[in-house]
Amino acid sequence: MMRVLRPAFALVLLAAIASSCGPRVDARQALQVTDVSTGWFDAGIVQGKNKLVPRVSFRVKNVSSQTVASIQFNAVFRVVGDVQELGSMLVRGIGPEGLAAGQSTEVYALQSALGYTADPPQTRLQMLQHDQFQDAQVEIFAKPGSGQWVKLAEYKIDRQLLTK
Repeated sequence: MMRVLRPAFALVLLAAIASSCGPRVDARQALQVTDVSTGWFDAGIVQGKNKLVPRVSFRVKNVSSQTVASIQFNAVFRVVGDVQELGSMLVRGIGPEGLAAGQSTEVYALQSALGYTADPPQTRLQMLQHDQFQDAQVEIFAKPGSGQWVKLAEYKIDRQLLTK
């Protein structure tokens, strides 16, 4: 009879330990996107053409009263009005050491691998001013640990040239 109780006790103990690892974080409530800058990054010359890709940089502030840990961030870029993804970039974000209440992260700079190209001599600035240039937007998502992705913010990509 003791052999049956030991595995059952072990399962109860594991469940108790797992539930005591800390409260579930509502990333949408705990995190605020700050210091946002968007634009078109000069990706250089690719296959003989000037290339621009959409980019967003931002910080995330912990606006909750508890430490937030293990958060990934994903930026999804789309042409305005289009459901098709133009590209995305994922970063680890906040590690297991956590981000204390009231603190902000370092600056994250995320960009799409896809963008627009043009043959020289058209300059990158002329590309942004071209009548066929289509604006883009970015959605920033967060994922706590093994939780679900939640949307934190959405921004239109400014028609400005970024070189850094």
